[in-house]
Amino acid sequence: MKKYNVAVVGATGMVGRKMLQVLAERNLPIDNLYLFASARSAGNKVEFMGKEYTVIELTEENVLARKIDIALFSAGGSTSKAFAPVFANNGTLVIDNSSQWRTDPNVPLVVPEVNSHDIDWHNNIIANPNCSTIQAVVALAPLHRKYGIKRIVYSTYQAVSGAGMGGFADLENGVKGEAPKKFPKPIFGNVIPHIDVFLPNGYTKEEEKMMFETRKILGDPDLKITATTVRVPVYYGHSESINIEFKNPITLEGVKECLRNADGVILSEEAEVYHTPLDTANTNPVYVSRVRLDNSVENGLNLWVVADNIRKGAATNAVQIAEKVIAKDNK
Repeated sequence: MKKYNVAVVGATGMVGRKMLQVLAERNLPIDNLYLFASARSAGNKVEFMGKEYTVIELTEENVLARKIDIALFSAGGSTSKAFAPVFANNGTLVIDNSSQWRTDPNVPLVVPEVNSHDIDWHNNIIANPNCSTIQAVVALAPLHRKYGIKRIVYSTYQAVSGAGMGGFADLENGVKGEAPKKFPKPIFGNVIPHIDVFLPNGYTKEEEKMMFETRKILGDPDLKITATTVRVPVYYGHSESINIEFKNPITLEGVKECLRNADGVILSEEAEVYHTPLDTANTNPVYVSRVRLDNSVENGLNLWVVADNIRKGAATNAVQIAEKVIAKDNK
């Protein structure tokens, strides 16, 4: 198999380091590895598969000086806006974990278990969806294909690591009684129904992201969706209560059979056996439990969906996209 020159942009951050871990675990065919970060982190040493690498400052000159096949980005939207085109125009496929390119109609938004076919039309940039959207659509896509979803109500319970190191620090420091620096209110012993900025319609940007991205990934622009996203005092692992109405009649056994056979899903079929964020720690699947009919509406269903937001919600999904690209390239 052909080997690839791979870059990780934002290599010293929380998701960047997890990308390196996942790359090592999944043993991608890497020839040369380049680690990019800001000037503040340049020169730091990072170990990967027994070898030490020096972090390179992210500048246009340093990018163009190297032949890179695939670049995994996790350095924030402004960095992606500035540097993804530099890589892309130099022949590199960028898999970007920020929100910068997700709404761009010319950029595919990909969850490999759901819409890997969209990889085929990329223009050297592929967007990695929002962490909360990724785990939701892994569970929803097979149900949508079988029954046709009419409406979705999302209620999320999202870990502080979804806000990066600052969110993680707010919870750690909050335990000690210190005031928050990242969040608008204390997160320790609290829940905050506010993720990202508020929009004129009263929704937050995180809620709008989930609604837009679900429609784009499922290929259904008219799908009715509403969302409430909440930050909770959990370090890792996003949880979601998802209420669904279907166009066609469903049965509980039919739904369970669909989820049982779904790629990337671990299903708990017993009511008393459910998954929590701690169960998902440092794992890749999407865990589905509390599966039950919603008899308040016709063809209604409730799901509890949990996943590690830094792995499947970010790093693993990006690496899986790279794997799909490499597989298509080697056909």
